[in-house]
Amino acid sequence: MGHVTATTSRTRLAPDERRTQLLDIGVRLLATRSLDELSIDVLAEEAGISRGLLYHYFGTKQGFYEAVVQHAADDLYARTAPPAEGEPLERLLGSLTGYVDYVVSNQAGYRSLVKAASGSNDALRAIYETTFAALADRFFTVDTGTLELPDTPAVRLVIHAWQAMVEDLVLTWCDTPAGLSRDDLLQVITASLPAIIDTLP
Repeated sequence: MGHVTATTSRTRLAPDERRTQLLDIGVRLLATRSLDELSIDVLAEEAGISRGLLYHYFGTKQGFYEAVVQHAADDLYARTAPPAEGEPLERLLGSLTGYVDYVVSNQAGYRSLVKAASGSNDALRAIYETTFAALADRFFTVDTGTLELPDTPAVRLVIHAWQAMVEDLVLTWCDTPAGLSRDDLLQVITASLPAIIDTLP
């Protein structure tokens, strides 16, 4: 696999393709390190290009961070797409399986994004919030939705809280599985949503 990348990076890529390739490398590096540890130098070295060229593509260090985080968020959204077929709960399980597997394999970067989203960086917080709002919107879309829930302020409020619970549960489970297997964890987070929705008046 490494050989293929080495060869393709030497061929002349269109600017958009090159930028996407750099973002892919950034996201891959983010899987094992925090945003703070992801520097222009590290990416330049990994991509085999100069720092100057990176600044050419992303403008600033902050622009680079935002682009990598947006790319990672798009990746998360794509990987959590519910399967096209199946019962609503099966589709929800499929979507949540994508989420759990994404968080497990990208823990360092994901944790740093959560941290950045609660910090003073407005741009990163906006990417985080927009992504989670888009994930929530899936519940109300008839063709792509999982549970096809009524779109009311109360249901939205509950889903927002459930998303926070799921995120906390998955990240805590990564550190301390508490005797739960991956399948157990998926069962808990999948079954909890309809259970909470059922308590609404």
